[in-house]
Amino acid sequence: MKDVLEIIAKSLVDDPEQVSVTEIDNDGPITLQLRVAEGDMGKVIGKQGRIAKAIRTVVKAAANRENKKVSVDIV
Repeated sequence: MKDVLEIIAKSLVDDPEQVSVTEIDNDGPITLQLRVAEGDMGKVIGKQGRIAKAIRTVVKAAANRENKKVSVDIV
């Protein structure tokens, strides 16, 4: 799931080297923190958060196939 998020984010931004994904594994759901360059933040979030919502949907679907719960935070 971490790799899926990283691939999606790198394809959206102008500076793919600044993309980093941190996985925080608590006892419950896994939290993925996505960090991008400040200038690319709008491209990852999208108008009214539509792209961010789509990214979360895809990552949750990938996690669901592995019977895991995931949340995506864009930092």
